[in-house]
Amino acid sequence: MHRDGAFSGKRSPRRRSIVRFLLYTLAFLYVAGTVFGGIGLGWIALHPYSHAVTPGEERNARAAAQQDGVEFRAVEITAPDGARLRGWFMRPPDANGDAVILLHGVSDNRMGMYGYGKWLLQNHYMVLLPDARAHGNSGGELATYGLKEADDIHGWVDWIETAEHPRCMFGFGESMGAAQLLQSLPKEPRFCAVVAESPFATFREVAYARFGRPFHTGPWLGRTFFRPAVDAGFLYVRLHYGLNMGAASPEDAVVGTRIPVLLIHGLQDRNIPPYHSDLIQAKNPAMIVVWKVPGAVHTQAHAAAPQEFERRVLGWFAEHTAVPEPTSAPSSN
Repeated sequence: MHRDGAFSGKRSPRRRSIVRFLLYTLAFLYVAGTVFGGIGLGWIALHPYSHAVTPGEERNARAAAQQDGVEFRAVEITAPDGARLRGWFMRPPDANGDAVILLHGVSDNRMGMYGYGKWLLQNHYMVLLPDARAHGNSGGELATYGLKEADDIHGWVDWIETAEHPRCMFGFGESMGAAQLLQSLPKEPRFCAVVAESPFATFREVAYARFGRPFHTGPWLGRTFFRPAVDAGFLYVRLHYGLNMGAASPEDAVVGTRIPVLLIHGLQDRNIPPYHSDLIQAKNPAMIVVWKVPGAVHTQAHAAAPQEFERRVLGWFAEHTAVPEPTSAPSSN
């Protein structure tokens, strides 16, 4: 018994040393992973991959427009910071006087919304299909998820108001484009109504959700274990690029807006979970309606319920179309 106790006593300090070494190693890996992982993810977020619209895609779009008697124009504006933004404008032969700007998601370009553009043309709407900054054929070094894109959208509305004088200006965006559209509302009061599918409530909240997605935990893992990595990424972007990503907040942007907003969110969306639309609606329930779509994943509400989707979107625009006041008949005297 004495020899066993002595043997046990000799091993105990060694065991403690091993445990201490493992704890220090894990702590170092956690801190290093937090710092470098946060920086890496911050850089990736601001530099998303996006392919340009090809000459073949533009030729096909022009040919389809010509076949349907649709006016087709390549258009360009310059953003306040000098970025050159490009897109397509299309007018159907039987235009109803209203126009819709269509805003695509991250790592996409205008072709991602081209199908909706053709559908809206068939329903007599003029259509503007821009590439977001740092996407497609548009300039701009960084994607900022609404911080600069809100001004870009304001610039596009200026262009179409000057060039076409629409009766009503509508907006329809998906994912990143939906979030950018909502953030433009305080700067762009000329929208008659907007539709936003699968928007994030805040950039921070969607970062939490993204960290938890591989583990199927929802946002709580991002808010706890991975929160320092999120903070590191936000700090890196703030110091290196001068961008406060905490201000990328559609839920704050809708506070006080008088522009009617229809939010569409798939109940099976794991990319940006549907509670994001709930958070946005809670900021202005009088002006915001949410439609949650059973069986729909991210930005796939139309695929899950095509007839209901088209009925709701067209109905939303029709319900909020400005009707000119009737003029009095001229006097016969």
